[in-house]
Amino acid sequence: MHDIAPETTFSDLLAAELPYLRRYTRALTGSQARGDKYTVATLEVILKDRSDFDNDNPMKVNLFKCFHAIWASSGQLFTDPDDDLRGRAHGLLSKLTANSREALLLRTIEEFSIANIAKIMDVDDDEVRRLITTANNELSQSVQGRVMIIEDEPIIAADLTDIVTTLGHDVTGVARTHTEALALGDEQEPDLILADIQLADNSSGIDAVNDLLKKMDVPVIFITAFPERLLTGDRPEPAFLISKPFQEAQVQSAVSQAMFFASTATLKG
Repeated sequence: MHDIAPETTFSDLLAAELPYLRRYTRALTGSQARGDKYTVATLEVILKDRSDFDNDNPMKVNLFKCFHAIWASSGQLFTDPDDDLRGRAHGLLSKLTANSREALLLRTIEEFSIANIAKIMDVDDDEVRRLITTANNELSQSVQGRVMIIEDEPIIAADLTDIVTTLGHDVTGVARTHTEALALGDEQEPDLILADIQLADNSSGIDAVNDLLKKMDVPVIFITAFPERLLTGDRPEPAFLISKPFQEAQVQSAVSQAMFFASTATLKG
């Protein structure tokens, strides 16, 4: 059991896992604002009753399990599309098998074991495996589009290109610097931007993306070695975030999820 007698001990353990719940809820909803609302709601439930943490599970498992109880009862259907783009995403998501995206994100982005996903979602291991397989199949068949890659490392850029094209998407090009990214965006507008945080000329991928988003409204996936620094919840932050070093399945999952959302909250300023 977690030793939760000292208030600071429990709070510190919980705080350490919050950035990852934020990452997950944002990827699940396609929005920083929407995702963070669920994170806050989860914390409010925990503040009222911590009995669900009185077990031998890791803190992160209990935190995500608490969120999923809320999500399962109130959030999965996206019942409030607020514009045509969000409505399109809602329509696509409503056709997917229930709980399949959740299982896929928990496995690929958050890297939970099958056994821990089963605990979080309150299903058995075989059901988790079925949901992940189903999600991969359904997502790969649903949306194809154009992807711009902003990455200064040639090997990583080549890996990302292979992953994206294998999913059936077209790559508009690879930019190594802020200047190249803006020029590439002028040549052909993408449906999705996949961007590293640090670029070859010591410029910021975030700044490049923000300048691109002044001209277009597309989802963005950021890649960073320090995701917790971009998941504090106290400023505009990305809805889609991959940790470096990444696995192929993480990129596949993030790209497939992001393609469902034609607009997303991202870093501005």
